[in-house]
Parts: sequence; C-alpha cells; structure tokens
Amino acid sequence: MLLNNKFKMMARLLTLLCSVFLSQASVAKTVTDSRGEHTLAATPTRIVALNWDLAEQLLDVGITPVGVANPTDYRTWVVHPTMPDSVANVGTRMEPSLAEIAALKPDLILAASPQKDLLARLQRIAPVLYYDTYNSHESAANAAINNFRLIADVVDKSSVAEQKIAHMQQRFVTLKQQLSVAYPQLPQVVALRFANENSVFIYGKNSTTEYAMTQLGLRLAMPQPGSRWGIVQKRVIDLAKIDQGYVLYFKPHYYQQQLDASILWQAMPFIKNGHIHSVEPVWNYGGAMSILRIAEQITASLLKIAPNEQN
Repeated sequence: MLLNNKFKMMARLLTLLCSVFLSQASVAKTVTDSRGEHTLAATPTRIVALNWDLAEQLLDVGITPVGVANPTDYRTWVVHPTMPDSVANVGTRMEPSLAEIAALKPDLILAASPQKDLLARLQRIAPVLYYDTYNSHESAANAAINNFRLIADVVDKSSVAEQKIAHMQQRFVTLKQQLSVAYPQLPQVVALRFANENSVFIYGKNSTTEYAMTQLGLRLAMPQPGSRWGIVQKRVIDLAKIDQGYVLYFKPHYYQQQLDASILWQAMPFIKNGHIHSVEPVWNYGGAMSILRIAEQITASLLKIAPNEQN
C-alpha cells in the first residue's frame, strides 16, 4: 500500500515536471531582426529601447519600455507617441549606461546602428535584437515598415501593427484628397530642418519624409540624392533657387531671430510669396507610424498656407 502511494506520488511529480517543461517550451519563440533569426525563451515584458525609433514603435503597439535612451529629448524631438514619465533614462543613444540598463533587469534590449559597437557588451546583460532601418542602399520607409512588423511580432502585437499599417495607407488617400481640394495643382515642396542660421538639412531620396510626401502626391522642389539618413546639408543661400515652391521646416527651430534679421533670408522668393511654414515636431528618423505623422503634419502646414487661405 505504501509502495503504491509512492508510485502514485512519483507519477504525479513526473506529470507536473512534464507540464512545466511543455509550458516553458510553448512560450519560447523564434523572432527575426536585421541579423537573422533568434530564439527568445519567452515573450519579453521588460524591454530597454536604445534608439528613439525603437521606443516609438513599442509605444505604437501599446508596449511601454522600462528604459529608453534620453527620454527627455525624445519628448522634444519625437513627441508622439507620448513617452510616459515612468520610463527610466539609460543615458544617451551614442553612449548608453550599461550599469543603468543592467539595474532595470531587462529580458530584452532593442538596439540600432548608433549602438552597433556595443552589441557584444549588451548581450552580457540580456538578449539583444538589432534593427537597421537607415542606410544608403535601402528605402528607409520600406525598412521602417518591415521592422515595425518584426518588432510587433516580438511582443505578440502583429495584429495591432497590421491594423496601424492599413490605417496609414487609408490616411494617405484622405490627406492627399484634402491637399487636392486646397491646391489647384499640388505644389512643389522642400522639407528641411535648420542645422543653424546658415545651413539646412534637406530631406531627399531614401528618407521617410520623401516617402510621405510622395504618398501625398507632392513633388520635390529641390530633389536630393539618397544618403544613409535621407538628408543632404545645404547652405541657406541655396534655397534662393526655390522660385514657386513651398518650404516647410520641422520644429524645433532655434534660429528664427537670426533669420528675421537677415536681409538675404527676407529676399528669398518663398518668403515674399508666403510659401513657407513650420511643421510641428515629428521624428524624421523614426518608425513606420512616424511616416504617417510626417504626412499628417506636412498636410496641416500646407493647408494653413494654401491659396484659398491667403485670399
């Protein structure tokens, strides 16, 4: 009788161990990043994102990272989606603090090109997934959309990502229609950021900004060749070549006072024609949903200076 009970207990124990083993095996998953396939022990819940585009994409599918590189500046330059105050600061994007990251006990770290040299050291803390979105040989927009899908899969949010991508395509159609009503002919546009009062970064081929403008049916007033980040630096004086085109500059913009005092700037054709407007902050080096936010903010700016608004 006693021996029989022992056998029963052992059988229950074996059943329990098998159940635990199968349960653990069932949550292990294979995921993909820019380096290939990796196996994670489980769906991660404590994620550190070392680049703003990675943090943004987590937030876009409803996942709040436990740590982000420089969340304060994120709130100035990226703005949307909102970065919760609860997210810890783990240093800068170029020099994240390994100690701060380790203290958060992450089960996954997301990295991008600014952290490429740190991958081996980061992997000593937790598994690392690496996403390369911005390079000179690939459309940044296509890469951003693809990486959005890959990141969403990591956190079991693929259906959310697909809904958002579909919504983005629908919004492009609506925004283009709004511009077509406001402008008899869709305008030529230069989208830029001020580097300082004497030079600008113009968004050209290969940028997510150029992709957004193309979806809106806009033409580039100063087409630029492709580059890793999709920008080409030009002198402010080069903007004098823009005759009938429109100039849109992304905020934050810290050089307005100097430009207002510049005779050269005031003589620019687009200044005299009223063909210039600011664009609310949005991250031009972000993920898939940043493309939509760029398109929405460009449309909002152009509608404010549309011909029917100026009469």
